[in-house]
Amino acid sequence: MRKECLLPADQGWECPTGDEIRKVLKLANLSGSEAAKVLGLHISSSRNSGGRTIRRWTSGETAIPYAAWAILCDLAGFGQIWWDSTD
Repeated sequence: MRKECLLPADQGWECPTGDEIRKVLKLANLSGSEAAKVLGLHISSSRNSGGRTIRRWTSGETAIPYAAWAILCDLAGFGQIWWDSTD
């Protein structure tokens, strides 16, 4: 995991790769559909749109939003990456 992926959004955060997203999902013990539910992505008119969104992130087709990434990192044990640890 690159340290740049674990920074606050305004302090040099870099979007994770699909492999890094998959690693965080594994560490959080979440499947794609479980992650979609946790992130509120299942709330839509399309039944599996949340799962598709997760697949787009892990394939690199689209970038994961920082807020979703931060929640997944917290669930994976990386802590609340959105806080500046130097304050």
